Amino acid sequence: MTFRLPSAAPLLRTPQTAVLEGIAGFVPPDAVPNHALPAAWDVDDAWVRRRTGIGERRRAAPGVTTGDLALEAAGRALAVAGGPLVDAVVVATSTPDRPMPAMAPRLATRLGLGEIAAWDVSAACSGFVYGLAAAVGALTSGCADRVLLVGAEVYSTLLDPQDRSAGIVFGDGAAAVVLRRGERDEPGAVLALDLGSDGSGDELIQVPGGGAQERSRPGDYGPDDRYFRMRGHEVFQQAVTRMTQSAHTVLKRADWAAEDVDRFCAHQANARILSAVGDRIPVPAERQVTNIARVGNTGAASIPLALSDAAARGELRAGERVLLTAFGAGLTWGSAALVWPELPKVPHIDTTGADTAAVAAADLAVRAANPAEPAIDPAVPATDPALRTRIA
Repeated sequence: MTFRLPSAAPLLRTPQTAVLEGIAGFVPPDAVPNHALPAAWDVDDAWVRRRTGIGERRRAAPGVTTGDLALEAAGRALAVAGGPLVDAVVVATSTPDRPMPAMAPRLATRLGLGEIAAWDVSAACSGFVYGLAAAVGALTSGCADRVLLVGAEVYSTLLDPQDRSAGIVFGDGAAAVVLRRGERDEPGAVLALDLGSDGSGDELIQVPGGGAQERSRPGDYGPDDRYFRMRGHEVFQQAVTRMTQSAHTVLKRADWAAEDVDRFCAHQANARILSAVGDRIPVPAERQVTNIARVGNTGAASIPLALSDAAARGELRAGERVLLTAFGAGLTWGSAALVWPELPKVPHIDTTGADTAAVAAADLAVRAANPAEPAIDPAVPATDPALRTRIA
């Protein structure tokens, strides 16, 4: 039986919505520039930049997990928001530390947030926008007053060492936002959302093994089926089409024209995809928020990480109209429209070099919430065991 729903169901028609009041990101200190990629891949800097727009990507050190990166980003976002109490945590990821349980409850405990609502969202690279919709729902329904939303990935754990097509693109990182219930006319308000999916394309981006399907038919799978696989040409076409359509839908719901958009932040998948979507909306290149050259594709973390990077560099100003759009495995896609708020200086690890003062300040906020957490020395390399004890 097939059920059909309206293709443009109204969203956010209530007077209240989610209001952004804090954002921050975190990337591992270990950078892998194009010239350091494996020699067996037979690539050089110019070739990688031409195909992807990426100059380097970050890699988590051995023993450092998605939950560890999420903890660092979340602590910084809470510090930006002034350390408010939150009563729900949402984690968007496709690289969870374990298949079960969800990561969000453990993150809430590590942050010292108490016995609050916590759950994961699995929508691959669309995860942050899907998580944003979940946060809006929790806030406007009265289930929560404030929500911590985190996008975090350690894609390096899924990459086939022989697959250069994915290896040159994906990086590790995390970013988080703090949202509170507020009015639609407030700075920081999420004004419109659009979500969509098409399961007929679920094999275009996947990790075939590792789940219940493999466990029920183990003879059909081999070791390589636990690696990330993507059919790049078809994904490119789908990503451009779906993000463009979704962006237009959310613009209509927000009652904005394309020329009203001050800043456009798409999922940082590939520079050519970003350019194609920007051209089709259209939003000129100078209004686009991007950090793909420095961090690569960080999955569910990519949109908030790009926004936190831009905020740290002073490129986002209060009152600007911001359009977000994403596409990922599933297939899934989604878009959002919001007005940027006035925020304090973001204590963010800049992707052009470590800001040790910011690391120390954000660590103090995390330890104040959970005194059991030992201190981190921001000057210690990520490969040092002392750092792994901090985020273990």
